[in-house]
Amino acid sequence: MDLFQYAFFQNALLGSLLTAIACGIVGTYIVARRLVFISGGITHASFGGLGLGFYLGVNPIMTAMVFSVLAAFGVEWASKSQQIREDSAIAGVWSLGMALGVIFIFLTPGYAPNLSAYLFGNILTISQTDIWASTVLVLALLLFIGLYLREIVYIAFDPNFAKTQKLPVKAFEYIMMCFIAITIVLSIRMVGIMLLMSLLTLPQITVNILTSDYRKIMWGSMAVAFIGSVVGLILSYFLNIPSGAFIILVLVLFFLLVKCCKKG
Repeated sequence: MDLFQYAFFQNALLGSLLTAIACGIVGTYIVARRLVFISGGITHASFGGLGLGFYLGVNPIMTAMVFSVLAAFGVEWASKSQQIREDSAIAGVWSLGMALGVIFIFLTPGYAPNLSAYLFGNILTISQTDIWASTVLVLALLLFIGLYLREIVYIAFDPNFAKTQKLPVKAFEYIMMCFIAITIVLSIRMVGIMLLMSLLTLPQITVNILTSDYRKIMWGSMAVAFIGSVVGLILSYFLNIPSGAFIILVLVLFFLLVKCCKKG
């Protein structure tokens, strides 16, 4: 219990809670709209922004956020306006982001940056600035969901029906893509680029085994993500293993447990 007295661990717990809330909201939308691979493309595109940040000597999270938002809008624009297949647009963004990241990091003068915290996650390094940024994101998401949950559910399950209801479908889609991109970047510290897609989907599909209600999946996935994050965080600390990998492992075990219990 002495572990909870340390400021860095308190920051990690608070960061886990905020990340679980954000990923619960956008992850439910991602799963409902079957945008899992888009989230993967945005996640890996952010690596280009990280590399640019290291090269310019600025905060890599800020440049990664710009890259991610542009990637999200680019995929949405190319697939909807330019008649380019969505999977092709995702592959292009995915590859471009990773390639630019490698180039920028190679060109960065001095010592190569420590990328393990960004690739595989280490929430124990989360800072007060990260917490404040995540807090602003969570508040914005909760406000948006509170005002437009019904519209988001319509668009997530049947955008054509939403258009018949005179809803601004395109505007909502771009807003949600922006939220997805920002959530991805602010969650990189937790599980890393390589594993982040799992945090956006595993809690949702775990709860989806028990219910098909959008609201219950959203709130339930927040709880599953937070509990899994805390358990994985504590175990990874004592076993000296990257926290991101252990958090995902715990979430996979949760999924298998729920699946087995449901079958039984």
